[in-house]
Amino acid sequence: MADTEQQQQSNSEQTPLLGEPGDASQKSAPLYHNLIIGTGVVAQAGIWILAAIVWGSVFSNDLSLFSAHPLLNSAALLFFVQGILILQPTHTAQQKKQGTYAHAALNNIAVLAAVAGLVVIEYNKFAHQGTHFVSPHAILGLVTYILVVLQALVGITQFFTPAIYGGVENAKALYKYHRVGGYVTLLVMLATVCAATQTTFNVNVLGMQLWAVVVAAVVVVLGVGARVKIGKFGWIGGQ
Repeated sequence: MADTEQQQQSNSEQTPLLGEPGDASQKSAPLYHNLIIGTGVVAQAGIWILAAIVWGSVFSNDLSLFSAHPLLNSAALLFFVQGILILQPTHTAQQKKQGTYAHAALNNIAVLAAVAGLVVIEYNKFAHQGTHFVSPHAILGLVTYILVVLQALVGITQFFTPAIYGGVENAKALYKYHRVGGYVTLLVMLATVCAATQTTFNVNVLGMQLWAVVVAAVVVVLGVGARVKIGKFGWIGGQ
């Protein structure tokens, strides 16, 4: 009976939101395979198209210091998605450990890129005596930066310094909230990019189309969302 319950719990944890158990599981494949397994390839298509839209628009115009802002932030989003995809399909303890290290490395790059993007835009605002955090894009951007930093701090401390939470088991109990926070952060990031198409600079200079950005963002959400394993949230067994 115990073995049966354990197997059911394992199957629950490995069942993606869309598909059957194992459809988005690493199994014996190498870690990098996680980036495309299942609907990972769909998410990759969406995020690379989104990055291409931003980069293409930036490099189609004269470059300035401000150009670094969309470039850095789109790069942050790209690495953030890779960080999610690399960890989602892990199953065994060893895979989860390797996946967590890769997840942390990719997300650390994303955080550094995002912070650099924030520094650029704030320097530009102060230099030109512009307003701060007024437009929908700017407000969403501020929310995004806060979420990214919080996610990084919680994720790193949970895994590498669990003692501050009272031990490993207490830290593991918070993993599900970190997962939820990661998906929420991704949605806010994508919304921020969509809002960027309505800024004066984009309308007058970059020319990114809202419909194109929305389509790419939806593709990312579908690709990532389809691989979400509800059981890993701890709501249907498993950690």
